[in-house]
Amino acid sequence: MIVIHASFPLDPDRRDDALELIDDLVAESQTEDGVIDYRAATDVSDPNLVRFFEQYEDEAAFAEHGQSEHFQEFAAALPDLLAGEPDVTRFDVESAEDVEV
Repeated sequence: MIVIHASFPLDPDRRDDALELIDDLVAESQTEDGVIDYRAATDVSDPNLVRFFEQYEDEAAFAEHGQSEHFQEFAAALPDLLAGEPDVTRFDVESAEDVEV
């Protein structure tokens, strides 16, 4: 499984536009084959920071997502929506299990 954690600092003047595009990206991405989970949320301490949490079954699913029309649209719009550089981390996970809290 591949897990992506990404943080995107949004330009406060473009926040509404960015959130609309992100909402569409998440909805479309959740329907892709091989996507286990795909979510975005604003940070509780900074409403202009959006964090993505993505899980893919394998490399093929991750690559296909990167080539999807909705992701390409999002990537093309990013330079005009950001207030800084995104921070993206990839994790290659061999196993995962639920943790009781």
